[in-house]
Amino acid sequence: MSTTTLVVAIVIAAVVVLALIATLWLSARRRHLRDRFGPEYERTVQEEGGAMAAERDLRAREQRHEQLDIKELPTGRRREYAEAWRDVQEHFVDRPENSVAEADDLVSRLMDERGYPTAEYEGRLRDLSVEHGRTLDHYRAAHDVKVRSNGGRATTEELRGAMVHYRALFEELLTDQRSR
Repeated sequence: MSTTTLVVAIVIAAVVVLALIATLWLSARRRHLRDRFGPEYERTVQEEGGAMAAERDLRAREQRHEQLDIKELPTGRRREYAEAWRDVQEHFVDRPENSVAEADDLVSRLMDERGYPTAEYEGRLRDLSVEHGRTLDHYRAAHDVKVRSNGGRATTEELRGAMVHYRALFEELLTDQRSR
């Protein structure tokens, strides 16, 4: 075997190894994002028009989330929030539309106290998606009903469903007390 042939074979082998490493790295990164974001990964792929753009967006969300000061709540504050939730649920029978608005407000206050920015709905979704991607569909559904109920366009059954959806995110925010 000539020296030229040997060099070409080594270069080709090196390129193949580098391509394999890059493929494995991209695959591991994609698997990490799918695991972390759950159903939000596929939703973002659809919204962004492809996996590469979605993964860029999801990584940006992770980087932003790292800058947030997400805090644990003391046991007493968690108990107060749980009591406030029970009060909201009790009011549902007499005032379903008001209860849904109260539930939305309570979730926003809990998010704020935990350290999540609450300025605008879309931003809340993006920030929550990093740690709570599996309950975002609940939040979206509840928010949609709340918006429709403001115009009197939601049925009592839809309002009841919104309460269930809000409760899913509320309980997760209340009980997910891992240090970040």
